[in-house]
Amino acid sequence: MIRTIPLNKLVQSPRNVRKHSDAAADAELAASIAALGLLQNLIVRPAARGKFEVEAGERRRRAMLALADDKVLPRDHQVTCLVLEDTAEAAVETSLAENFHRLAMNPADEAVAFASLIEGGTSIEDVARRFGLTVRFVEGRLRLATLAPVVFEALAAGGITLDLAKAYGATSDQAIQAQVFEQVSSAYYAPNPDSIRRMVLSGTVRGNDPRARLVGRDAYLAAGGRIERELFDDDDSEAWADVALLENLAAAKMEEQARMLAEEQGLAWVKPTLDPYASHDLVDGLVRLPAEPAPLTEAELARLDELDVSYDEYAAILEDEDSAEEAVAAAEAAIEVIERECQDIRSRPPVLAPELKGDAGMILTLSRDGTPVLQPVFYGERQSDGPDDHDGIEVIAGGGDNGPRRAALSKRLVDELAMQRRDVLALHVASDPGLALDLLVFTLADGDTLDWRSRSATTIRGSVPAGPIVGFEAKDAPASAALADFKSGLDESWRAGEDVATRFDHFRSLGDDARAAWLGFVVGRTFEASLNMAGDRHIALQDRLGCQIGIDMAQWWRPTAANYFDRVSKQVILDALADVGGPELSARFASVKKTDLAMSAERVFAGTYITEVEVRDRAIAWVPEVMRFADPAELLSTEQDELEGEPVTPISSVNDDSPAPREMAA
Repeated sequence: MIRTIPLNKLVQSPRNVRKHSDAAADAELAASIAALGLLQNLIVRPAARGKFEVEAGERRRRAMLALADDKVLPRDHQVTCLVLEDTAEAAVETSLAENFHRLAMNPADEAVAFASLIEGGTSIEDVARRFGLTVRFVEGRLRLATLAPVVFEALAAGGITLDLAKAYGATSDQAIQAQVFEQVSSAYYAPNPDSIRRMVLSGTVRGNDPRARLVGRDAYLAAGGRIERELFDDDDSEAWADVALLENLAAAKMEEQARMLAEEQGLAWVKPTLDPYASHDLVDGLVRLPAEPAPLTEAELARLDELDVSYDEYAAILEDEDSAEEAVAAAEAAIEVIERECQDIRSRPPVLAPELKGDAGMILTLSRDGTPVLQPVFYGERQSDGPDDHDGIEVIAGGGDNGPRRAALSKRLVDELAMQRRDVLALHVASDPGLALDLLVFTLADGDTLDWRSRSATTIRGSVPAGPIVGFEAKDAPASAALADFKSGLDESWRAGEDVATRFDHFRSLGDDARAAWLGFVVGRTFEASLNMAGDRHIALQDRLGCQIGIDMAQWWRPTAANYFDRVSKQVILDALADVGGPELSARFASVKKTDLAMSAERVFAGTYITEVEVRDRAIAWVPEVMRFADPAELLSTEQDELEGEPVTPISSVNDDSPAPREMAA
C-alpha cells in the first residue's frame, strides 16, 4: 500500500542489507533530493510506537534527515512510502534485491541528461551544484554529447570504454570521429586512447563544422584555404584542409561579432568562444550578476492560464485507468506540446539593473549550426577593495534613519582599532589549533569560489601553479586521471553557502575524513613542475618527498610514442633500449625508421613486445632518469663534482647501491 509518512516517523531497519555508504555519493543524493524531490519511494514496515522501519531506501532517508538538519526540509516532511505487511525474511530479501540490482547510469545517459539541462537554460555551475558534482565532471559529460552518433551509440551500448570516447572527443569534427571509428572497427588490433587521439587530430574539418559555417566557404577560399573534395562530396562533406587558418578566421569573426554586440547591448565587454557553451575556464575570475527575467505581458499571462486548464484536462485522462491507449498517447503528446509552449513563454531574456549594465559583460558562444549565440547570463569583474577616498569614516548608531549620528572617526583611528581587533582574534585562533587548521584548509579550498561580495579575511594564499606550458593537461596519464577522480570525490556540499561565513560553517560541519581529504588536495595542487635534472627544473624538496614516500614512477607513467618517443632523437630511443636489453636489443632496431621505431619502443616498454622475461621486466620498470625521484644529496654531490672537474658518477649508478624508495620510506 502506498501512503505518505512524516520523516520523523521513519527509522532504520535492522534488516536493511546496506551497511556501508559513500560520503560523496550521499552528498550528490542529498543535492538531487533538494533540487528535484524524492523520485523513488521508500519501502517500509510498521514498527512499534507508530514508527516505520525502512527496509529499502535508507540512504534516501539519511539524505532527507541531513536536509532537515540544514533546514531545507521540515522534520515532519511527508515521504511517499510503500508499506509492506509481509515477514521479516521477505523484507530482507526486498532490501537485498533493491540494492543488488541497482545499476549506475551510463556516461552516455548522463551526457544526454546534462545537455538537456544546459539547452534549457541551466548553467554548468548550477548543474554541478544541483547534483553535487564538479564543474570539470559536467563539462566532460557535455563534451561526450557532441560525439558523432556512431561513436555515441557505441558508448551507450558498451561497445567502447569511456576513455576511448574521450579520445574521440579530442576533435569536434564528427565526420572525422566517424571515419576513425570505422577504420579501427575493422582493424586487427584493439585501439587504445592514444592511437585514437592521434588519428582524430591528424584529420581535416568538414564543411558542416560550426567554424566552417561561421566563416563561410568564400571567405575561407579568399584567405588561401584549401578544400579537398571527392566525386560524391557535397558542401557539408567536403574536407577543409587548413584547420589553423579556419580557427583564426572563426576567432576573428567571433571577436568582431562580440564587439558589435557589446555596443548594441550597452555592455562593458562580450567574450567570444568557439565552444557551444561557456566553459568554467572562460568565466574564471568573474561573478554572476543578479538579473531578473523580463516581465510577462497580459496576453502571455492569459495564455498561460489557458494552457494550465488544458494541462489539467489531459492530465485527468492519464490518471484515469480506464482511458484507452490511443487517448493516453494523444494526451501525452498534447502535454508535451503544452509544456514546451509554457517554457517558451517563460524563457524571457534576463534584465539587468541599469546601474550595473555599464560594468557587465556576457559570453558569446558558437552554436552547432555556426550561429553566434549570446548566453543569457550577465557577468562582472571580481571587485577589489579599492583605495580609500576619504579621511574620515562616519559611524551610524543603531537607531535607524531617525536615530542620532555619531561624529566621524578619523581613518587613522579606524585603522588602529581594526589592527587591535585583529590581534584579539589572532590570539584566540592561535590558541585553538583545530580551528586554525580548519581555517587554513577552508581558505585554500575556497580560493576558487567566485564571490565578489566578500573581502578576503586573511593573507593565506595557495595559488595553483600554471606550469611552464599554459593549458597543458596530461589527460591520459594515470596520475592525472587519479588526481581528477580524487578531486571529484571531495565533498563540495559546503560551497552551497551564499557567503564566505556560511561556507566556513558548512565546511567545519564536514566529517574528519572529508576535511582531511581537502587538506591533502589543497596542499598537493600547489606543487611546481620539476624534474630530476640540474638547473631550474630541479627542486630538491620534491625529490626528497618522492624518496621518502617511496614513489615508483613506473607505476604511474609509461613512455609512449605520443608522450616521449616521437619527441626524442633516434639515438635516445636506442640508448633506452640498450638500458633494458643491452647492445643486442638496441642493434635489433638500429635500422628501423624513426616513426616505426617509436611505435616499437612503445610496445617494448609496455611489456607487449615478445622478448626475454628479464628484458621485459626491466622494460616495464624503466623510466627516463629525469622522471625519477633521486636523493637531493646525491644530485648535489654530482653537481659539485662537475664544478670541480672530477669524473661524474651517473645517478643511476649511485642509486643501484641505495635502498629502494619504499625501503627508504619505511
